[in-house]
Formats: sequence, structure tokens, C-alpha cells
Amino acid sequence: MQAVLEAMAGTVRAAARSAQPLRPRGGGSKDFYGNELAGEPLDTRAYAGLVNYEPSELVVTARCGTPLAELERRLAANGQMLPFEPPHFGPGATLGGCVAAGLSGPRRASAGALRDFVLGARLLDGRARTLAFGGEVMKNVAGYDVSRLLAGSLGTLGVILEVSLKILPRPAAETTLRLEAPQDKALEWMNHWAGKPLPISATCYLNGELSVRLSGAAAAVRAARETLGGEVLEGDEGFWASLREQTHPYFALEAPLWRLSLPSTAVPLRLPGKELIEWGGALRWLSSAGEPRTIREAAQRAGGHATLFRARDKSPGAFAPLAPAHMRLQRELKAVFDPARIFNPGRLYPDL
Repeated sequence: MQAVLEAMAGTVRAAARSAQPLRPRGGGSKDFYGNELAGEPLDTRAYAGLVNYEPSELVVTARCGTPLAELERRLAANGQMLPFEPPHFGPGATLGGCVAAGLSGPRRASAGALRDFVLGARLLDGRARTLAFGGEVMKNVAGYDVSRLLAGSLGTLGVILEVSLKILPRPAAETTLRLEAPQDKALEWMNHWAGKPLPISATCYLNGELSVRLSGAAAAVRAARETLGGEVLEGDEGFWASLREQTHPYFALEAPLWRLSLPSTAVPLRLPGKELIEWGGALRWLSSAGEPRTIREAAQRAGGHATLFRARDKSPGAFAPLAPAHMRLQRELKAVFDPARIFNPGRLYPDL
């Protein structure tokens, strides 16, 4: 793998000298995410494989080009999983792209976000230096937690070479309940349940139906099922996979798809379009042809923000504008890790 790493470093050095933009890319399954793509692709798939995996330690370290499906198969063989349930969005998804996108699936509200499970990382920066951050244990951070900063950076700071992740055992039992309710009532239920000792690992509200996944010890799942009521959903694993991978019919709607991150207690926004709610009310997908400014202002008033997740026209910008102080920090980080500004220019914000 050293030869592969040296070749990538050589490409970065040449790009920095010529001011040629580069776009780190694995399987390309997240190419749609963020602003318009720019730069020559820097293929990371050859830099692949597990570096260290001790099931008893609940930690795995792997290179960026490792297929995400392959990693999950290895973990599943030992009864373990990536707790944040990352979406693949295609068969070619890699670990590096997974971390760079920073996206989490249906289990996020109960287990935590991807960044919460990043213990350490190695980065190839804009000067072609290999930098290491964090480690393979939970208590290893002194100062800035740069390894977690890479989650969601969309490759704008450098090439994520390796990542160490905390993993968890797969739940002993799972079942999904489905209940009928209007949106206001469903949000009320989800927020009420969040304060109770219930093994809820995922929720979804769509078309007047609330789906609730229970995960944990068989006795706990059985008790929660009796408490919540509703009907058991057969084939529930496929249902949650269709949400995670956005193969559910809802995501085939033609209007632009917005991802609204809100307080779980936020009231319904009543925006034009069709809505799907996850994460106990904190994640609200909105398929809408409404005015982008109206959607973003409504999300801001509710205490959150709106991301233009999928759209043919990205001119409104994928991500909500940052406050001046936050944008200054982003620029300073970019200057430290990528002074020649060669990695994914404009993918997050036009000024980066």
C-alpha cells in the first residue's frame, strides 16, 4: 500500500504546484451531495483493506478505499455493526466517502451520529503530508478533535486515508410497530417516548403512519411492544433499508429534496410539498418545489437549518449560509490543511 500512498502524494504535490483542483473520489455514490463537482478525480479505491480489527475491543481501523459493504460484512460475521447505520447510495460506496459525507441513517437518533464514533484518522493534506489524529481508544483527545472534524468535510481538507471507528454489537432482537396518527400527534408521541426507557432505535412518519423500530434484548423489545401497541410490520428490515438508501418510493418524487434538521419538538412547518419525518422529529425530509429562501427561513425560525440534498438546480447552494464568524473558521481551517485550495473547491461553500 505504500506505493499507492506515494502515488497519491505525488498527484497532490503536482496539483498544488499547478493549482489544479482535485476531487478525492471512491465509488462516487455521494457525487450528488453538496455543490457542483470540480477538479480531476483522485481515485482512492486502490488504498483499501482493514488495518486493524479486534472484535473484543469494539474498534475497527480501515483504509479509505475499503468498500463499505465489505466492512459491514466483516463486522456482521462477528455480530457487530456500524451503529450510525450509514447510507451507501450505491454498490461502490467506500469508507472514505462515508466519513467524508458524514451522513447517518435511521439509527442516528438513538445511537449517535457518525462523527461520534470516529476515534482517529490519517489525512493526506494539501502539502502531501500524511497527518495522524486521534487513535484507537475513546480517551485520546488533547486539544482539537481533528479526526471528527473530517466527518462531513466532503474532502475539502484532504484525502481521508484511514479511519478508526468505534463499533457496537448488533441488537439481540428487533421488531417494528406501525401506528396511525395525524402529524401533530405523531410528533407528540415521539417526543414523549424519548423521555422514557424504551428501546426505540428508529422512527418514521409518512402518510399518516408512524413506524417505530424497537431494538435490544428480547425481553425489552417484547415489553415495549406491549406498551406502545400498534401492528407489527412484516419485512421491517427492508423498510428501514429503503429509508437509509433512499430507495423508498417517497424519494422518487420529482421535486427537489430538502433535508431539514430541526429540534425534535418543532411544530409542523406546513411548507408546500410532501414530508417524511425521521429521528423522533429531528430530521424532516421535504420534497418541494417551493422557494428555497422560504424553506430555509422557515427552518431557521424553527431553530434549525435546511440542506438542499438532491436537486437538478444547485444554484441556491446545497448548504445553509454560515454566520460570518463560522465562515471565518472554515476559511482558516482550509488555509491550514489545503493552502493551495486544490481539494474540492466550492463543494461545501463557494468561498472554500
